[in-house]
Amino acid sequence: MSSTSSSPLTPRISPSILASDFAHLASELERIESADWAHVDVMDNHFVPNLTLGLPVVESLARVSPVPLDCHLMIEDPDRWAADYAEAGAGSVTFHVEAATDPVATARSIRAAGARAAVAIKPDTPFQPYEELLDEVDMVLVMTVEPGFGGQSFMDDQLAKVSAVREAVRRRGSEIWVQVDGGVSAETIGRCAEAGADVFVAGSAVYGADDVPAAIADLRDRARRHLCG
Repeated sequence: MSSTSSSPLTPRISPSILASDFAHLASELERIESADWAHVDVMDNHFVPNLTLGLPVVESLARVSPVPLDCHLMIEDPDRWAADYAEAGAGSVTFHVEAATDPVATARSIRAAGARAAVAIKPDTPFQPYEELLDEVDMVLVMTVEPGFGGQSFMDDQLAKVSAVREAVRRRGSEIWVQVDGGVSAETIGRCAEAGADVFVAGSAVYGADDVPAAIADLRDRARRHLCG
């Protein structure tokens, strides 16, 4: 799916439904219809110390969501499960390099099932050992908080990693997206964009706003003004 291009970066906003009202997920998805994606955190209480939702819920959400689902798997054994989320209707499936035994095969299985494949990197994990995976994925997610819980403070020290990923993507002349997740808000999204991110996961910054569409538009505008191009 990646191809050579010199086109400018496009900001994409992916609100995290982890910050939404789980009792009304269908209507909560409707609130973010002006976004580019809906970010769905899948946690198994093993890879991370929290438990959220799984395949049946993702399949149901995919049937009603006005925007494609961006599934972030914070689970053990993504090699076994990742493609199932693509088959359930996710438009993009992200798995953690720390949990995958065969990330190349896992990425290929996601793509074969019809979704974009992405890898996620925790704050303490360096990017360089996984640079070769850029040939197999459509997006790299740099975690700007520790995975597992929403509402954490943004980790500025991860911006250097964002820049390293973007530079590696540029060297390949590819259209791989660079995503940031954790503490993204009106105050931090500009720094993320300047570092090279073009996909932004925002939870409370969107769902905690009085006017959700306006919050999405504001985040997109702030990112656009700071994108490194």
